[in-house]
Amino acid sequence: MPYDVIVLGLGGFGSAAACQAARRGASVLGLEQFTPAHDRGSSHGETRIIRQAYFEHPDYVPLLLRAYDLWRDLEQQTGRKLLHQVGLMIAGPPEGVAVAGATFAAAQHGLRLEALTRDDAARRFPTFQVPEDSDVVYEAAAGYLAVEDCTRAHLELAQRHGADLRFQTQVVSWESDGRLVTVRTEREEFMAKKLIITAGAWAGLCLDGLDVPLTVVRKFLAWFPVRPEFAEAARAAPTFFIERGTRQFYGFPSLDGRTLKMAEHTGGQPLADPAMVDRAQYPDDITPLTEFLSECLPAVEPQPVRYSVCMYTMTPDQHFIVDRHPRFENVVLACGFSGHGYKFTSVLGDVMAEMALTGGTGAPIGFLGLDRAGLKKTANPQA
Repeated sequence: MPYDVIVLGLGGFGSAAACQAARRGASVLGLEQFTPAHDRGSSHGETRIIRQAYFEHPDYVPLLLRAYDLWRDLEQQTGRKLLHQVGLMIAGPPEGVAVAGATFAAAQHGLRLEALTRDDAARRFPTFQVPEDSDVVYEAAAGYLAVEDCTRAHLELAQRHGADLRFQTQVVSWESDGRLVTVRTEREEFMAKKLIITAGAWAGLCLDGLDVPLTVVRKFLAWFPVRPEFAEAARAAPTFFIERGTRQFYGFPSLDGRTLKMAEHTGGQPLADPAMVDRAQYPDDITPLTEFLSECLPAVEPQPVRYSVCMYTMTPDQHFIVDRHPRFENVVLACGFSGHGYKFTSVLGDVMAEMALTGGTGAPIGFLGLDRAGLKKTANPQA
């Protein structure tokens, strides 16, 4: 008998899709080329920011509000603490995208967003030195997700509801006749009524022939030592997102009182093959971060004590793709999360399961479709 659903890729989005499909009573097979909650893709590194006043586009806000509900439900179902609402400070020039966009989204959806002066920010968050040309806003409902624990929680709950999850299993091809899908791995062949493709940086390879315009870029993130006199303040700090000219930086409170994780959201080196990403550390990785730290985070020493490398899978307009395959009604795809997707895994996993099992969704995802005007081949927008 074929499975009801096969989920191709069990990272952030695939783990959530497998979980929600299994909770709906479907027979689910999940296939993943690496180990559970691995560090080879885009869903690792301890933490991911979650926020509601979404400067990228206000249309994301209803999805985010539902995502918060589903993260709390996942916490309740698994007994894990996943969502930490420690707040978010956004700073940047008035003509920039972050503060103005967050303010607009908050006004559109009636969200609480507090405007701060630079003096207010200095008193409340002494680890930061906000540049003189910046406006500042603070969102108390924001915070961070414990990323590997979130993925593990979805996988755990999926298996509890009967999902068959197979790791270190490489998919080599798939095909659909519109009624059944056949997925071939290096060792076996499987059939299902529906297929959900959540392959992350490998999505372009899985969607070969569809001409989806995706660019994969290498991203560097690092943990820097906190100066001892700022240890307590760094623990109590919010997450942050700060614009400096054309560059954008983000980071987290110190989870251990000794180090602070941060990275540059912009930039990144394009990759021809995600399997060949260079995981070494280079001076060009460090220089923008140390320059930012010297200007905005004097509480932190400029040389990292550890680092990691992940990947962003970019669309030309930097919005996600969540849609049905244009040629196969029984194939749902989600890709191109452009470095800001993980917080949506709870809700979009639910949406993908609904689309696969019922043929549609009531969620407001029309702006993420394959047929939108902004989705066409262009140069990498972040390079």
